Amino acid sequence: MTSAATATPALARGTARAVVTGMSAVTAIGVGLEEYWRNLLDGACGIRPITRFDTTGYPIRVAGEIPDFDSARVPSRLVVQTDRWTHFGLLAGELALADAGVDPAELPEYELSVHTASGSGGNEFGQRELQALWAEGPSRVGVYQSIAWFYAATTGQLSIRHGMKGWSGVLVAEQAGGLDVVAQARRSLAQGSRIVLTGATEAALNPAAFTSQIAGGMLSAAGEYLPFDEAASGFLPGEGGAMFVVESAEHASARAARPYGVVAGHAATFDPAPDTGRPPGLRRAVETALAEAGVAPSDVDVVFADADGRAEADAAEALVLTEVFGPRGVPVTTTKAATGRLVAGSAALDVVTALLAMRDGVIPPVVNVRRPAVDLDLVLDRPRPAALRTALVLARGYPGFNSALVLRAAAPN
Repeated sequence: MTSAATATPALARGTARAVVTGMSAVTAIGVGLEEYWRNLLDGACGIRPITRFDTTGYPIRVAGEIPDFDSARVPSRLVVQTDRWTHFGLLAGELALADAGVDPAELPEYELSVHTASGSGGNEFGQRELQALWAEGPSRVGVYQSIAWFYAATTGQLSIRHGMKGWSGVLVAEQAGGLDVVAQARRSLAQGSRIVLTGATEAALNPAAFTSQIAGGMLSAAGEYLPFDEAASGFLPGEGGAMFVVESAEHASARAARPYGVVAGHAATFDPAPDTGRPPGLRRAVETALAEAGVAPSDVDVVFADADGRAEADAAEALVLTEVFGPRGVPVTTTKAATGRLVAGSAALDVVTALLAMRDGVIPPVVNVRRPAVDLDLVLDRPRPAALRTALVLARGYPGFNSALVLRAAAPN
């Protein structure tokens, strides 16, 4: 396991050139890559009343819940042993491997790795077992409580299921972990892995997890997620995420795989303590990631923003984008208003969305935002056709994580 608790520099030079060859999406607006993408471009919004538990008495009753998730798509023995968050990860991993055309059984098991990010772990499973403990006694607590809640459980279950025994781990950096884990996948390639299954899913829509998020004071009391809007009052949580297959360009070429894109640059920083006079770390992360990718700000064709949904945080992100790219210097969008904020799952989903945008030459719109409060070139109302070669994905995580990832389109075959 690896915990991203301090600022980290850009990846060391000499890291293997990494490409993404398979992807998946499990979200409130679609389960499966193309269903998600089609609905996102159509302006779908998955923010809806929560049905997984009775929200009577809760000040917030909506979220990006995945309706009618088919647990039959996960092996039945694993359904009872693992949390909903891991169910999402197991399905997403299966879909990503299939999309990449990778059969782990055909490759050396110690050259296959799994790296995931997690913001909270198995909330629902843990709550259920603790309720059993207090209501019925220790004899009613299942043996799987010892592992199902643990934030590394999805990595472990994916590794076991697919026989992937190479260097594997989990990153914990709240939402930023969903980008940091892509850099970790690249490091894994440099250390000898052929295939890395990576990404993040989350499922924090149960009473215990939801209550803790409400107590944090960052959720939208108005029940709307309106990033960069005059009416922004906080974010709304969601569940789901994405997984993808990362491998070296050479390995992908040798097996005639067609990459979605190239992982070109990454940087992670941590905000300084308050009252130190030092600026937040997001701009440094952006500039370092661009430098490591060898691209200028003018080369970036689209930014997938963190889009916190709180006025002060949105203004701070908008200021960084203006300082780096100039006033309205680059199109900006976000998926979170459509899916909810998925913690680490959102950043992983943004990676997938950015690669789909470059594949199809179109930028998905930000849903519901009508009165922008920032001077950014926000993509609103409808998809925007564009020639996209380079995308920047941003993620910030409480209490101060910043991550920036540069993706480039794959060279045409």
